[in-house]
Amino acid sequence: MVVKAMGWAHSFPVSGGVRAGRHWTRGHLATLPWAAEEPETVDAVVLTVSELLTNAHVHAHSDAHLVLTWDGDCLHVSVHDDDPTLPRPRDPDAGEVSGRGVGIVQALADEWGMRCQRHGKVVTACFRPAVPQGDDDPSA
Repeated sequence: MVVKAMGWAHSFPVSGGVRAGRHWTRGHLATLPWAAEEPETVDAVVLTVSELLTNAHVHAHSDAHLVLTWDGDCLHVSVHDDDPTLPRPRDPDAGEVSGRGVGIVQALADEWGMRCQRHGKVVTACFRPAVPQGDDDPSA
């Protein structure tokens, strides 16, 4: 079995990185064959990127390293930051302005996970578009 994938990577600084990350992500998603037919999936990915970058900046106090990988089945959205502390779901009160990021990612992604690394952690979410894809060619 041949696995083909395409991907992009970019680092976003603590100052101004979230807005830039959303814009960068939307631009790259537009190049994928299913994106025009699935605006809801594109919006879910962009919101997830926003939440993960925000968490990296606010909670880890670090730059965020975003990697998007399309393997023909799943768009993997991975964000690395410098803090090894894994995020945990919270149940914030109605008036709280934070604490919903992990819940949003859980609700939007088809799968998600997190792991510690030597220097920090990575949180990854997977999005599977509903539009059927061609054979093994991720650009088909």
